[in-house]
Amino acid sequence: MMGLYHTEDQAMLKDTVAPFLAETAPVKHLRALRDTNDQIGFARDLWKQFAEMGFTGILVPESDGGLGMGHVEAGIVLEEIGRNLTPSPFLTTAVAAVEALKGAGAHLRQEWFPRIVSGDAVIGLAIDEGAKHRPASTALVAERSGNGFRLSGKKQFVVHGHVADMLIVSARTAGAAGEEQGITLFAVPRDAAGLSLVADRLVDSQLAARVTLENVEVTADAVIGDVDGGWGPLTRLLDAGRIGAAAEMVGVGGGAMEMTFTYLKQRKQFGQLIGEFQALQHRAAHLYGEMEGARSIVLKAQHLMDDEDPRAELFVAAAKVKSGLACNLSVREGVQMHGGIGMTDEYDIGLYMKRDRALAEFFGDTHFHADRVARMNGY
Repeated sequence: MMGLYHTEDQAMLKDTVAPFLAETAPVKHLRALRDTNDQIGFARDLWKQFAEMGFTGILVPESDGGLGMGHVEAGIVLEEIGRNLTPSPFLTTAVAAVEALKGAGAHLRQEWFPRIVSGDAVIGLAIDEGAKHRPASTALVAERSGNGFRLSGKKQFVVHGHVADMLIVSARTAGAAGEEQGITLFAVPRDAAGLSLVADRLVDSQLAARVTLENVEVTADAVIGDVDGGWGPLTRLLDAGRIGAAAEMVGVGGGAMEMTFTYLKQRKQFGQLIGEFQALQHRAAHLYGEMEGARSIVLKAQHLMDDEDPRAELFVAAAKVKSGLACNLSVREGVQMHGGIGMTDEYDIGLYMKRDRALAEFFGDTHFHADRVARMNGY
């Protein structure tokens, strides 16, 4: 039975995650990493704490040493990550990469699942090659070499790629850029000869790598799924990342909204609380309704993902659109309702706007997914 609300166990998970992140990794944690020019992009000790709490193994099957939970539970963690702007490899490593590795051979599963569960591995997603998310446009070439492959090409926006222990790389083994067929997924270790990475700081202060592969040799065991048939596992990886990013945006938008509503109840103008002005009340009510709508469709998509429902891909795309629009509305209204101070770095609301900007692009923006929704409905 698909519920509109969390089950008792899921509510208990939220009651565990929310205070943990609010106490150990609130927004000032992000500020500290940014202001000290941290070159990792997240706190490794916090990642180990994620493992100790069991979060890193939420999506890992029980047979592989994980908790065997679903995207609803992963989304609970991601919403709190968004609410606190916590820098973490959880979305890329414990959600998207895990979903891809479920379709890998025993060798890769045995090598990486235990390390993810224990918080000893970070995995980068080397998918995008252009300014926008276009996974079918993969042009990085993988040529057969002996009993393996030789990879050559470039990737970018690989979040935490510069400190990743392994990269999941989409490459073209057949066909031409723009075709879904002919793509193969590879697990490329960080220390592979011919692999070089340069880190860039993104708008939200996270670090992402530009990756160059020059004749990088991998064995046949590095293939995730089937040769030329990587679009299936790639789609599962991306949809897990998309619904995860949507859940995180619900958290970012919710955190910004709560901060704004608190400000409306405290700030006075002309001897009156600004929250008593009807115009601002209308805007606040509209924002609340949009955020609740986003939360609902994200939860629906998570349930469909967990049920392996064929409609999941459609609802994930719709959820990425709706959460993107609602979160963007929340951060814009937040900055505006804070007035002049909303434009200063001293107030956290601007950091929420920056995080929204990055999440909006990750795994495809609202235009990309609105187009997918239209195409899946026959337009």
